[in-house]
Formats: sequence, structure tokens, C-alpha cells
Amino acid sequence: MARKPDGPLRRGWTTGACATAATKAAYTALLTGEFPDPVSITLPKGEQPAFPLSRESLSDGAATAAIVKDAGDDPDVTHLATISVTVRLAAPGCGVVFRAGTGVGTVTKAGLPIPPGEPAINPVPRDLMRGVVAEVAAAHGGSGDVEIEISVPGGEELAKKTWNPRLGILGGLSILGTTGVVVPFSCSAWIHSIHRGIDVARAEGFPLIAACTGSTSETAVAKRHGLPETAFIDMGDFAGGMLKYLRRHPVPKLIIGGGFAKLAKLAEGHMDLHSGRSQIDMDWLAAQLGEIGGSAAEVLAAREANTGLEVLNIAQAARLPLGDRIAMLAREQALAVLDGAGTEIAVEVFDREGTLAGSAGEV
Repeated sequence: MARKPDGPLRRGWTTGACATAATKAAYTALLTGEFPDPVSITLPKGEQPAFPLSRESLSDGAATAAIVKDAGDDPDVTHLATISVTVRLAAPGCGVVFRAGTGVGTVTKAGLPIPPGEPAINPVPRDLMRGVVAEVAAAHGGSGDVEIEISVPGGEELAKKTWNPRLGILGGLSILGTTGVVVPFSCSAWIHSIHRGIDVARAEGFPLIAACTGSTSETAVAKRHGLPETAFIDMGDFAGGMLKYLRRHPVPKLIIGGGFAKLAKLAEGHMDLHSGRSQIDMDWLAAQLGEIGGSAAEVLAAREANTGLEVLNIAQAARLPLGDRIAMLAREQALAVLDGAGTEIAVEVFDREGTLAGSAGEV
């Protein structure tokens, strides 16, 4: 909805950027009686997007402005969500006070950038909103003492599609953004969420966390170990990002769970497990089968196989512990990245049905 540069993939704007623009519009109306529409803001890297308002209302002591978020071409769950901000005049000297309205969550666990009890509005959006309040106050003679209440209609349902429940953010969405810009299909948001998941698990004092490549392996690890939901890190394809963060922010024990093909790539040394960015070397995988006693015919069949799962099937038919070997090699790669952090690691390899196909290490 905001105007943006043309390109092969459209960029979008974060919930934090939308909330900042709506704050500026609402506070301007509160002091002048008029809503700027569209309303422009300056983002941390200098971009100056202009946002049209989808709704506005003004009453004595309060003003509300709403903006429909445009995430560009990114598959963002908050794309086309309405970010509504009500600004109210507050007691002299109180500064800017943030409130969670309908559809915006509240932090309930330690380990996040915002302490428990506070609205789930991240530090950068808070700073941006404080900045526009100061700007508008200076331009129109306001005190800058305001209450900002952010609402996202339907946000509580949308939050179920995010990691917020697992992170202990209850009641709705988070107002996020570090640059204000959503880069289509960016990996940074996922890795950021991995970091926050580790922070929460550490703050909760969990001695053991589990990082899994997907829902099948996560379900299987949960059944095997009975871990609480907060102990799980949705690692996805970003094994390297997870392990590098753990090297600086270690936990006592870690389980890495994943499908055979994903963990075979980790075993080979790949830290990004996405199919578009790393592939299984079938010659290497066939050689591993030979190392554990595979016959010449089995090794040849593995070398000519189309998928990693096909090689696993060959090994299982011959009663050869290929899953265990892959788990062992993946564990060695993970330990090398952690580089003496002191974390005990177990690796568990699963087939597509979630059946354990191999493991290495004890936690």
C-alpha cells in the first residue's frame, strides 16, 4: 500500500513501520485537527515511505489512524493486516507509554528484548514511534506525553501462525522491525526468530533444547523426550545460524532432529540445508554406505539413486546403520561449529514417517 521502488520482487513494510506512520498521523491530528494522508516517515536507513490511511477518527483527547500493511512479495502472515494506532494525551511528564490493544500480544516470559508484562512492541519500533512523537510535538507545540495503543484486528488468530505462543507472547501479534523494510523471502527474519527462541529457552533455564528441521522431526523428538514446547527451536534449514548463535549463547544440552536428507547435508558439512542452496553429494553418501559394510552392488545402487531417502532404504534393506553414521557425522560437524562451547549434543535422524532411523550422542 505504501509507495515503494519498482523491482523484480516488491519490498514491503514492517508492522513497526506501519505503526510508526499511524502514530505520526494520529498525534498530528490530535494537535492540529487534521490527519496527514498519506503520511511519511523516515526509517533507520533513510527510506521515506508514504502510507495512505485506511481509517481515521478524532475525538476529545484521542485520535486513531489505521494503515493496511503491505508486505510486498514476502509470504508474511501479516500481509494486508490493519495496523491501528490510537494516541491519547497523557499526564505531564509521563513521556510515551505503550499499550497492547486488541490483537497485539503481551510478553510473559523472560529472554526477549522486551520484559514480561510489556506489550510485544520491539525496541526499534518503540524508538521510531518515540521519534515521530517528538517530531510532531516540536512542530505543533505538544508536550510529547502520550499513550500509544496499537491494535491489529484478527491479530490473535494470525499469531497462531507465528512463533509467538511458543515464545510466551500471548494475546496476539508482535510489532516488529529493525529496518522498517520487509525484504522478500529474507532469511534474516527466520534466523532472528531462532535467536529469540534460544534466548527464551536460556531465560527459562532449560538445560536441554531441541532444534529440528521441520514438523515431522519436531513431533518425533517431542514424543521421544517429552520436552515442553518452549524448549523447541524451529531451526528449519538454518543449522549454521542456530549453531553459531549457540556458540556465543550456549545451553548445556542440544538435540538436533531432522529428516535423513537434511541431516545428510549437515553431515557433509553444509550449514544451509535448503534444497536451493545445498545438495547431497550422492557419491559421498554412497561412500558412507561402503564405510559401514555396503557391498559393491549396494554402493553402486546408492551412487545411482535419485534421493537420499532411496539410499536410506537401500541401507535399511541390508540392515546397515547408515542413519547412525549420518547422525554421528552431523554431530561432529555441529561440535566443530560450537568450538568448545561445552554443549552436549545428540543428533536424531528420522524418515518421512517420523520413525527413528539413526542417532548419535547422549544428552
